[in-house]
Formats: sequence, structure tokens, C-alpha cells
Amino acid sequence: MPAGLPPIAGDTVAERRAIAIGAGGRPTEPRPSALDTVRRLLTREPRGHAGMYGGFLVPPDDDEAHLGVLFFHKDGYSTACGHGTIALGAWAVDSGLVAAPEDGRALVRIDVPSGRVAAVVHRTGGRTTAVTFRNVPTRVLERGVRLNGPRAGAPGAGGVGDGPVTVDLADAGAVYASMRVPEVSLRTLPELTALGRELRRELLDRYELYGVIFHQELDDGPAGPVQRNVTVFADGQIDRSPCGSGTSARLALLADEGALRTGQELRHESVIGSVFTGRVIGERDGAYLTEVTGLAHRTGEHRFVLHEQDELGTGFLL
Repeated sequence: MPAGLPPIAGDTVAERRAIAIGAGGRPTEPRPSALDTVRRLLTREPRGHAGMYGGFLVPPDDDEAHLGVLFFHKDGYSTACGHGTIALGAWAVDSGLVAAPEDGRALVRIDVPSGRVAAVVHRTGGRTTAVTFRNVPTRVLERGVRLNGPRAGAPGAGGVGDGPVTVDLADAGAVYASMRVPEVSLRTLPELTALGRELRRELLDRYELYGVIFHQELDDGPAGPVQRNVTVFADGQIDRSPCGSGTSARLALLADEGALRTGQELRHESVIGSVFTGRVIGERDGAYLTEVTGLAHRTGEHRFVLHEQDELGTGFLL
């Protein structure tokens, strides 16, 4: 296939996403577009795997932003991604795309399908030491939504048995359902994944639900609440990070219930032990303004090839 990314039609990032979905962004589409061929190539074995996540760089909506991005995964194109925004902020500064001081901060404005977000890149001695993701306003949608939950005889989730469960919903640029569970660990991951897919199916007729956040409450730290989570998004994908936009959803729900006060921060741990910290920094028109701090490192530069005689084509998913 030709080197480079095929042209992506549309005048805004949101429009480009809609066109990409309509042109073959559905996993059941038999004849994918040129863009979707690249997405499948990168998110399927043998080049990728079912948990792969990425972003196609596109022009921003106007000159006020530095870049735009279409986030993608094995099932299509998402509306938001906090951990991807953190990574893009670090890359934009470290690559020289956005000028930054040796010591201090640089602001990288990024257009994503849900709106304009920002990555504040913190620098010390010429090195990036942290990135703060400033999200679009986050709204609490519903609380105490009762769902059918695990079917009788199906595995529960870390101590959640058969029958109804309760979730809270928030829109952080993508819609998340949050559910408290007794434990979040690699041991409980298969059950949480199965339950996440089931709960998402139940909610899709009411919301364009992106993910289910299973969270475990730990003892409070000196700065505020401490929680561990695993986010199951799209069709059973696992977020290895604490989930950036999902952390915004958790911040809004915690603030809404009075569990996160002004000046406090949430320490949010992932299933593999990585950590984001998050804060509510204000309110606007009934929504919460949030920021999430983490860090990303470049791991390599890769060149992928699709040979015309490769019988596996764009690959496969197990």
C-alpha cells in the first residue's frame, strides 16, 4: 500500500470522524475505506493487538489550535481520549512542533472530536516531567441507574454477584458509566471485562456509551480520595492507563456527591499501577471543569508494511 496516511475528508475534526465512520469505520463493514484499512492494519495482529489505541494527526479546526487528532481503536473512532492527549502534548513539545522553555510550562491546544482540549507540558532542565490534560466541560448525566447486570449463572465481577447493579453516568467528552466494585486487579480483569461489555450493551439504547469504569475505593491520602479503576471501553477493550477522560468523569461524580472538595485531588490508579492525579478547577453552565496530570514517553518509531501477497491482509482479531 502507498506510504503515508490517505486524505481524510472534512472541515472539522468532528466532521472527519463522522465521515470516517460513515466510510467504513464500523467493524462489520465488508469494504473498508483507505483510512479504515490503515486503522485495521495497526489494531490487529500480527502488527497490533485487540488492545491497541492510536490517533491520526489531522489539521485543527482553526489557527487557535496546534493540531487535531482522530483517536482510533479496534472497533472504530472515539470522541475523546485523555491519556492520548497527554501523550500528544509530550510528543508535540519533545519533537519541537510546539516551542517550550527549558524550565516552565508550554500549552499545546488540540482539537478532538468532542471539542478543544489542552495539554500543559511541564518542563525541568529541558525535559518533560509531567503533562496536565484540561478537558472539555464534564456533565453528570444520571445517578443510580439500575441495570440487569450479570445473568444468572454468569460470572460476577470481583464479588458482584448475579442480578441488578447500579451505575452513575457522566459525559466527559465521551460517556462513561461508573460502578463501584470490591476489588480491581489483574485477577478480576476477565470478569470485569465481561461485565463491562454486558452493561454497555444495556445502556447503548439510551446513550452513546463509550466505557464502563469499575472503581475500587482505597483509603484517602493526604491530598484527597484514592481510587483504583479499570475502564472497559468500546467492545471489551481494556484501558491500561487510569483513563484520562474517564478520570474527568470520576472527578465530576465525586464533586457532585461532595466526596471531592475544593483544593483536593483524586489519586487515580490503573489496573497495572500507573497513576493520574485529577482536580476540579471550576464549574461552567452546570458542568465541571477538570484537569488530569500524568506523563507519557515515546517508545519508538515504527514502519508498517502491507505486502500485496500477504494472505492475512490487514490482520485478525482473536
